[in-house]
Amino acid sequence: MVRTRAAISPTGYPHIGTIYQAWFDYAFAKKNKGQFIVRIEDTDKDRTVADAEEKVFAALDWFNLMEDESPRKGGSYAPYRQSERLEIYKKYALELVNKGKAYYCFCSKERLDEMRQKKQKEGKVPMYDKHCRNLAKEEVQERIKKESWVIRLRVPENTQIIMKDELRKEIVFQSNDVDEQVLLKSDGYPTYFLAVVVDDHLMGVTHMVRGEEWLTSSAKIILLYDFLDWKKPLFFHTPIIRNPDKSKFSKRQGHTNVSWYQEQGFLPEVVLNYLSLMGWSHPKGKEIFSREEFIQLFDLKDINVAAPIFDLKKLEWMNGMYIRKSQKSKVKSQIVDFYKKQKVIFDEVLVEKTIPLIQERIKKLSDYLPMCEFFFKPPEKYEIDLSGKKELFKQISKDLEKIKDWTVDNIGNQLVQTAKNSELKNSEFFMLLRVAITGKKISPPLNESMEILGKEECVKRVKELTG
Repeated sequence: MVRTRAAISPTGYPHIGTIYQAWFDYAFAKKNKGQFIVRIEDTDKDRTVADAEEKVFAALDWFNLMEDESPRKGGSYAPYRQSERLEIYKKYALELVNKGKAYYCFCSKERLDEMRQKKQKEGKVPMYDKHCRNLAKEEVQERIKKESWVIRLRVPENTQIIMKDELRKEIVFQSNDVDEQVLLKSDGYPTYFLAVVVDDHLMGVTHMVRGEEWLTSSAKIILLYDFLDWKKPLFFHTPIIRNPDKSKFSKRQGHTNVSWYQEQGFLPEVVLNYLSLMGWSHPKGKEIFSREEFIQLFDLKDINVAAPIFDLKKLEWMNGMYIRKSQKSKVKSQIVDFYKKQKVIFDEVLVEKTIPLIQERIKKLSDYLPMCEFFFKPPEKYEIDLSGKKELFKQISKDLEKIKDWTVDNIGNQLVQTAKNSELKNSEFFMLLRVAITGKKISPPLNESMEILGKEECVKRVKELTG
């Protein structure tokens, strides 16, 4: 059975890159009627953020990436939180020591810092100098009783380590270039390399999907599988997402956090659609497709390793396309729900009336209020100076009051006549009126907006400019 996993570190809030990896894992598992696991890798105690795990699951829920096994759902391979698996890691670290594939290291932080600085001054890679690698067994047994220690990987010398990535050719590492990594720290917590190998093996992970930034450290993963005599999963290192300027899509940029997309009013299904195109292409060249269609077509082996560009403008375009193609009732509900989360409550009937005017114009749900706020309250400021136009607005208010049947056609016909009588250019007349009604130079169609606002409100707004 195919088993994939999203191994998420709660050292920060959910990143769009995390969702990118999780989406590919989820889709591949579902296509193959397999299982998708979420594991929390919380062994970096100093960097763990208190509520990050909660936000991770909230983000997965927003994208509807429901896992089969996790800390919150349980499963046959629990626990799924690494901080609750320390005895398991210790067991395998000691097994590696007993096999001669790892060893105790007693070096102090001061000694390690001094050693690294010396190597850097000499222009060498600051790898561990193997100071404790060949200590006598009797000495080790005596020192572990009274000194602080860690367990390090014993890397074979003068050996080639071959890593097969399913998206690339075989990658060959020279063992003399591989650092003798700490596997188990003095506080009993594992480092990433030991924990990920132990967990993936014990949890039956068949396909290991992770970013290509981990490729350079893959030799340590391969050695651990070999030393423990375990079957390796298939390895897929996905390309690194980049910004349009080719820089890495990093946490330092605000639009990498999932919360930013929620606050901006992007639709989760659109973000997944766009992420699907980060390294994968639809066989028919389509850019817009459903999650079900992607799951049906997707295969990990079809990922292109060339670094994809994350273009926010293209995502906005795609989001707008989804909104335009949606039923008006769905768009209304999405807008109402979006603003409810921000504690902005709208008259839902009024929102529904405005949808035909703005559905073709907005790209994100957050575009709605700036464009439509005038429907819910009179403008507090105007984008152009309306002073000196009192007589014009007096005439407009009088002519508006004449309209008996307040419809788009009747409003339009009357305003055309008023504009003609004003001796202003149509463009100037309607700009002044648009700003008087909406406060803005650009707004939804004016006549249709005035019909929704109603005769009484429109006359009131124009009259307020005659005082």
